[in-house]
Amino acid sequence: MADSTELQARDTIHAGGEWRAAVSGATREILDPADALPFAVVAEGDEQDADLAVAAARRAFDEGPWPHAPVAERAALLRRVAGLLLRDREELGLLESRDAGKTVEEGRVDIDCVADAFRYFADLVAGEAPGRVVDAGSPDVHSVVVHEPVGVCALITPWNYPLLQASWKIAPALAAGNTFVVKPSEITPLTTVALIDLLTEAGLPAGAANIVTGPGHTVGARLAEHPDVDLVSFTGGLISGTKVAQAAAPGVKKVALELGGKNPNVVFADACATDEGFDTAVDQALNAAFIHSGQVCSAGARLIVEESVRDRFVTELARRAGKIRLGRGTEDGVECGPLVSEQQRAKVEAYVESALEEGAVLRSGGKRPAPSAERPEHGYFYEPTVLDRCHREMKVVREEVFGPVLTVETFRTEDEAVALANDTEYGLAGAVWTADAGRARRVAGRLRHGTVWINDFHPYLPQAEWGGFGRSGVGRELGPAGLAEYRETKHVYQNLAPKPVRWFAG
Repeated sequence: MADSTELQARDTIHAGGEWRAAVSGATREILDPADALPFAVVAEGDEQDADLAVAAARRAFDEGPWPHAPVAERAALLRRVAGLLLRDREELGLLESRDAGKTVEEGRVDIDCVADAFRYFADLVAGEAPGRVVDAGSPDVHSVVVHEPVGVCALITPWNYPLLQASWKIAPALAAGNTFVVKPSEITPLTTVALIDLLTEAGLPAGAANIVTGPGHTVGARLAEHPDVDLVSFTGGLISGTKVAQAAAPGVKKVALELGGKNPNVVFADACATDEGFDTAVDQALNAAFIHSGQVCSAGARLIVEESVRDRFVTELARRAGKIRLGRGTEDGVECGPLVSEQQRAKVEAYVESALEEGAVLRSGGKRPAPSAERPEHGYFYEPTVLDRCHREMKVVREEVFGPVLTVETFRTEDEAVALANDTEYGLAGAVWTADAGRARRVAGRLRHGTVWINDFHPYLPQAEWGGFGRSGVGRELGPAGLAEYRETKHVYQNLAPKPVRWFAG
């Protein structure tokens, strides 16, 4: 790895088709969370850079060709982007691993999913009818409802899935004919920067895609309030999302917010009646809680297990959690990488400490692991942690930890299980494990969460809408509803035989 003195800043602000440095000249070092050493330097933009990028996107929308490009042309470009992503899969997967701390295999899977998103929205717009005809009750009138792009979109993305979350916004925005300014997280911007290069290579007109690297309190805030921005899409924390909504409100902008979750994973005893069923439910509970070190908005951080199987289930869960191999994501065999930053690890440690003070029982983890060859001393590692004997009044159960921490609650009846699962301010996702098909449908139907998995956890489909209830946000991504977020509808009424109205004398 290069010494920090050897690192050179790359111009990572892209506006109007040109890469450039920040107006202020400021830069930021990007740290590898596995060892806390810098491995890249990017431009640190501010409000001035945001204004320049929005101006470029505005010109491209008002005067450029992209909003008026035929649907087939837009779809073809998105498919080219998907091909370029797969061409660069190894490089991008490695970059995502070093940037966000996840394993290289997770990074590769992310790139596959990004390509799937671009292909899906290409197919969706290409297969649509040109408009919905409305019967006006007269042969002399042609009435049709058509879709049009919203305009300039400000897309603000999080640090945990940098390129995947960007693609969920960029692909439908472009498919609908919009132009955009994307602001990736200031600590994981590199793959989004790379995507802008691929969009240019694919032939997207200058100014349609713009990026400003920089912090949320300057760049993000300015994008949310900017009068020339027509839509703001934000994925991140509740506090920041609330500020985005407040900033966008005076301009009455369209706003889409995905603000996290506190997701229940409900396990009924009948799901564990066989050895295979038990093994699967335990394995999936580990996957739900600890993939990407729990830094997932849909993480199954609340295990709600039927009391009759609780002791056996939690004992085995804790045993396996203790065997998860932690290390640098680029090392072969590593199953779980570091947290993204020292700040994030300190936050996780504070939640665990508060849980123990409130009576939780530590069954595994709960500390920083010993350094090793694959776990550098200064990396932001934290052991997968299982906290037993938890209850709803605990802070660790109520609030989103966003780290490798799994809390365990128990229930006796179906009604109690549903009540516990719904007892949250969030409503993003949840899961039900049962061998009873009728119970599966009943419980899934009663859960107030945007996505409910039955006998599975974490899969998503580009064709299915993603979003939550309650404080998990507003609006949807993916699926037809995800495309609809980036559109306006217009009713075009054409009178083929106009006649005088004669409402007034004269």
